[in-house]
Amino acid sequence: MTTTQEHETALEPVEVVVGELVDDDAPDAGGVAVHDPVAAVLAALDTKAAEALYDDRPKKTTTGYARDWELWGEFHRWLEEQTGVLLPLSTITVGTYVAFVKWLDEVKEAAPNSIERRITGVASEARRYGYEVPKVARAAATQALKPLKLDKERQKRGRGKAAAITPADLRKMNTSPRERAPHPDARRRRVLIVPELARLRDRSLHTMRFAVAGRNEEMSELDDPGIQLVAEGLEVHVPSVKGRPARDVVVSYGENIDTCAVRCWIAWQEAKLAAGAVPDGPAYLPVTQWGALGTNRLSPDGCGRAISRSAKYAGMTGRRITGHSGRRGLVTTGRRNGKRPEKLRAQGGWSKNSPVFWEYVDEGEKWEDNATEGIGL
Repeated sequence: MTTTQEHETALEPVEVVVGELVDDDAPDAGGVAVHDPVAAVLAALDTKAAEALYDDRPKKTTTGYARDWELWGEFHRWLEEQTGVLLPLSTITVGTYVAFVKWLDEVKEAAPNSIERRITGVASEARRYGYEVPKVARAAATQALKPLKLDKERQKRGRGKAAAITPADLRKMNTSPRERAPHPDARRRRVLIVPELARLRDRSLHTMRFAVAGRNEEMSELDDPGIQLVAEGLEVHVPSVKGRPARDVVVSYGENIDTCAVRCWIAWQEAKLAAGAVPDGPAYLPVTQWGALGTNRLSPDGCGRAISRSAKYAGMTGRRITGHSGRRGLVTTGRRNGKRPEKLRAQGGWSKNSPVFWEYVDEGEKWEDNATEGIGL
């Protein structure tokens, strides 16, 4: 059976056969096998559920997992060249999964974090096609990946982790000049002036992201009705994205007008409505280079590009500033200023056992009660 045929067979909807007996053509069969209608109905429901879950995935996740599965097929073709045998894609064992990790590392020279994500993607796609993914195989792949994640040279292959931003960074981004010098290689040597509407949008987007520890997808899905101005500041409803639970958080007035999420939101909201935005619509909208306001919500990628672009314009080129920088920055800055971990965790919607969150907490606490401080050195 070819790879395509395997996929088509795995994805075909299960039909419920009416009747209690069906012929079984297997050589060692007793001639007649009992058909179980309950099992058939359950199988059909499982198939439909898998299809529904697949359809509900974000497009970026679907595309990424599909690429992971393509690499799984490429690995099998490479393995055929080495052994002379083409294994079916459904063969997910300790041996094939560990070999896949080594292939991604040695042949593709992928970063350890990328390898880890591709292991997950292959497992997810395999289950969608109806293939079994043994826990022992996943555990073996994770074990094979551990030494790779500790290798500094391999870590350099990736883009690296997003750097945390601070209120000082936000001030630098939010007060940088509106005039942008042309790129040295640009064909047309003209100075770009960022429209005032885009400047106000980005100021609010960056400060709000930091204040609510928002992900790109969450910032994109924010709506005007979910951001309520009260005497103390803002009450913000952060919607559910990618299956994560929604959360309600509060944002106090800031000490500096250029980094105060409340004041920046008010200024952007007033400018947005004056420009013709529909009331009670998306919180953040696109703005063209000529200052025209869009009607559809700013995409998650657009939210991420906005902060990276602002950091670049502010001269912050030594660090990797991405959409995740605000989430990391709230925790590290908060811990340095004595904010309780449970408060920070609830603000950003991290789970109690999130290793990423506690990594950020450790980063924020690294100078607290330092081991070399005050010991007579």
